[in-house]
Amino acid sequence: MKIAVIGGTGLIGSQVVEQLNAAGQQAVPHSLSTGVDVVSGEGVDRAVEGADVVVNLTNSPTFDDASPGFFRASMDNLLTAAQRAGTGHFVILSIVGVDRVPGLDYYRAKALQEEILRDGPVPYSIVRATQFMEFMEAVLSWTADGDAVRLPATPIQPIAAKDVAAAVAEVAMGTPLNGIRNIGGPEVFPLDDLGRLTLSRRGDGRTVVTDPAAGMFAAVEGDVLTDMEAHLAPTRYTDWLS
Repeated sequence: MKIAVIGGTGLIGSQVVEQLNAAGQQAVPHSLSTGVDVVSGEGVDRAVEGADVVVNLTNSPTFDDASPGFFRASMDNLLTAAQRAGTGHFVILSIVGVDRVPGLDYYRAKALQEEILRDGPVPYSIVRATQFMEFMEAVLSWTADGDAVRLPATPIQPIAAKDVAAAVAEVAMGTPLNGIRNIGGPEVFPLDDLGRLTLSRRGDGRTVVTDPAAGMFAAVEGDVLTDMEAHLAPTRYTDWLS
């Protein structure tokens, strides 16, 4: 199959392209660097022309109230082009629990992206993943203050980017789900404990202070970002750290 991977040069997209091509598919990466602007629509028709499957892994450049506008414009442009090209399957990557965190602009924007896809004209699949292991460094930086990092005890189920890419590639090669597949890491940690483990393994002497009001994940209630009944990936966080 010819598979257009929009956002195909990023952390997940580049690995999806690699895995699809290794499986014998014809995966073509597209991004701003290849002349495809999903917001303005420039290059979109060319990117999806002849594609059996479109995998959309583009992401909003901000996590604030501008993010819904990005997802609406990009999805409208891509779905219109995909329908015109006769594409039979449209895949996006979303977040486990995305519709259960109303206090975060970005999560509301991703939920909107899912809604646009469900209501759109192309058979679809939504892959919802738990939090990426690769994002832990950024999470630690958001609330770092001198020798301390403040984190809430929000339950997190970290998954490696390579496992996310494998799941997206598998779904892209299959028939449309017209629904959602949840994927997650094999373990759940309180975020503050995950921070302590990360710093300890890296020889970082900073202290993690448990603070229920600290950072983005303070807006998350309960364990909505986890799902131990999801398709569980094999990579454990301590192995990934090593």
